[in-house]
Amino acid sequence: MKAWYKRFYRRGAGLRWALAFVLICSALSVTLSLHAQQPELPLEALAIETSAGMRQFQVEVARMPEQRAIGLMWRKTMAPDRGMLFDFDVERHVTMWMQNTALSLDMLFITEDGSVASIAADTTPFSTDRISSGVQVGAVLELLAGSAERLGIAPGDRVRHSMFGNPP
Repeated sequence: MKAWYKRFYRRGAGLRWALAFVLICSALSVTLSLHAQQPELPLEALAIETSAGMRQFQVEVARMPEQRAIGLMWRKTMAPDRGMLFDFDVERHVTMWMQNTALSLDMLFITEDGSVASIAADTTPFSTDRISSGVQVGAVLELLAGSAERLGIAPGDRVRHSMFGNPP
């Protein structure tokens, strides 16, 4: 009998090998799933009331934890009138990052009543730096970088969406 075969069947070795195999397969599965682009979620209307007028968008809404975890990762393009709205259910301090995200984004941190609390503009693609809301918020809206400045979106502006009880 070959030496590796004897070692495999030695008392307890089979269990260790099986456990190692399961752990490797699990890690591979998680890695592959993280590299998978999230399928586009259904689009919903969203508007932002700015001092320069109403700004209209079509947004995907990430409501589930796994949808929020993937967000816009691996997306290479997004139309200027599109975005992704992250629903956190309750107000809390929110921290975002740009890991595996190729697009530079503006992040609008929004309170439960739909008010823009703060904006993180022109985020760095693929960065693992933490981006904090600074205050408790219930949602985050991601738009293409430069959108907030180009459209005159500022803290205090009102976001209109069914999530905030004020559909556009």
